[in-house]
Amino acid sequence: MSWALPVGALLAALGVVAGAFGAHALAGRLDARALELWETASRYLMYGALGLIGLGLAVQRATGNGPWAAAAWCLAVGTAIFAGTVFALALGGPRILGAITPIGGSLMIAGFLLFAWAAWRASA
Repeated sequence: MSWALPVGALLAALGVVAGAFGAHALAGRLDARALELWETASRYLMYGALGLIGLGLAVQRATGNGPWAAAAWCLAVGTAIFAGTVFALALGGPRILGAITPIGGSLMIAGFLLFAWAAWRASA
């Protein structure tokens, strides 16, 4: 689980880079809908990153074995799938990716729920 904090920090940096890239480099090249998709992907990349950072910090303080690792994996993989497919859609990727995006979102939700459960158990 020691990987969650540094990976979260790297993903946060990538989220800022992606947001800036969309606002500056892609602004004149993509239509309004594609830019909206890009912004959504950047935002959810940051949400996942912050979740991993929070998990990494929580694990450092935790006692006992909660579902921390499962939460981290769900957040990391879910963030990659969700943000990755939405970034690809924004750049004109195949529409079939829209069918994969909810898998990433579902994994992110599961990751945050597992995080909550682990935190609840650790505080009891």
